[in-house]
Amino acid sequence: MNIISIFMAMQGAVAQGVLWGVMTLGVYLTFRVLNIADMTCDGTFALGGSVCAVMVMNNFNPYFALLAAFFLGLLAGGITGFLHTKLKIQELLAGILSMTALYSVNIRIMGRSNTPLLGAETVMSRIQNFFNGMTPNMASLLSGLLFCTVLILVLYWFCGTEIGSALRATGNNGNMVRAMGVDTDKMKILGLMLSNGLIALSGGLVAQSQGYGDVGMGTGTLVIGLASIVLGEAIFGWFSKKLPFWFTLISVVLGSIVYRIVIAVVLQLGLKSSDLKLLTSIIITIALAIPIIKQQSVKFSGRLHNRQGA
Repeated sequence: MNIISIFMAMQGAVAQGVLWGVMTLGVYLTFRVLNIADMTCDGTFALGGSVCAVMVMNNFNPYFALLAAFFLGLLAGGITGFLHTKLKIQELLAGILSMTALYSVNIRIMGRSNTPLLGAETVMSRIQNFFNGMTPNMASLLSGLLFCTVLILVLYWFCGTEIGSALRATGNNGNMVRAMGVDTDKMKILGLMLSNGLIALSGGLVAQSQGYGDVGMGTGTLVIGLASIVLGEAIFGWFSKKLPFWFTLISVVLGSIVYRIVIAVVLQLGLKSSDLKLLTSIIITIALAIPIIKQQSVKFSGRLHNRQGA
């Protein structure tokens, strides 16, 4: 076992985990806040990468390319919300329809299935030029940390506003919110738009970091996002039953980092890349089982204590 190679792989995993953490924040908005498993994210992530790749290769400002990716992600999420709320298509099917359509849209945007960013100026290359001698991994990590920090602060502020509170309440108890006069359909559309905007933004960051945009780069995005969320909640939820909302957002990003580290380490230990989906399923299952294991351990400890007392 080469310890140095594992350490180097972990460095890259942390950088990628932070960049994918932006996506995880988006998935959190639909999965935890709205209680919707939105399949649109698989297409939206690739949409962000495709848009950024094409714009950067055409000498657009890389930050403007990320902004364009974010707004197109908002549009994609809005279409899914329209299908679900106005056309009354079941939420999972609405997401699948949007995801399927986005595959063709992404190929149309790039004109092919893959667009390399050879020699193009990206956010990461700008950071490397600003800090002489900075490695690509460090540049990706720094840019990811900046974006995640700003987004967590903005989301924490937004969810404390009247609209943000209505959005969170819609996922908790839609009937009660409707009784208070809130249009839950608009809240769902808003949540889906914000979620997919963040996911597309993450896709743009990842494309600029890895040096290419690919039509298939979003495959499995929802599963990866769920794994990161569940991991973050399981690890940090072990210490407290009720985490503050701001720390929950941080734990989601940390869960993304942990997920990437686990993947990187097991690959270095010899696991085949074709087994990653199996590993992801096992990780999610274990993470979901942690609260039950914790509950059963408490009950067992209580019974054992009662027997000893008797």
